[in-house]
Amino acid sequence: MKYKPEDGFPYYFNLVKDDRLHSLFSSSSTLTFLESISEEKANYRYLPDKWSTKQVVGHITDHERIKMFRAFQLSRNEVVELWGYDQSFLVDNARFEELKMEQLIVDFSSVRKASLSFINTLSERQLKIKGEARQYQITLEELLKSIIGHERHHLNIIKERYL
Repeated sequence: MKYKPEDGFPYYFNLVKDDRLHSLFSSSSTLTFLESISEEKANYRYLPDKWSTKQVVGHITDHERIKMFRAFQLSRNEVVELWGYDQSFLVDNARFEELKMEQLIVDFSSVRKASLSFINTLSERQLKIKGEARQYQITLEELLKSIIGHERHHLNIIKERYL
């Protein structure tokens, strides 16, 4: 079955399902790619009602923050539904466009380092803990991998429509 972005979790997980968790979060490819984007391109929108590249980068970082907190809760066996969030509301109430791309990259990098630090504390048993994501029951490892799948989805859009 082929999933679409609006399917949420399974679409993002399928973008990375065979990759190793530690490798996904320790790869420097996203950081290298983001550093190659000029300030001019960072302000670009491919349509007037679409986010700028800066807003997409800010959204990727926000997404990781939110999902890592939920991953933390799940890792501690807290019964939590791994619910969605209103991404447009969060982007609309952020100040990504006022910030330099360099600052957004530093923020992304800091969040990624914190994520990797957390992942390095997890046991195999913890990675198998299950939670509910919409109608899907997923493991903590799958939730974590979907964070990178979400990132890959947006990086593909930047490459196809922004640059």
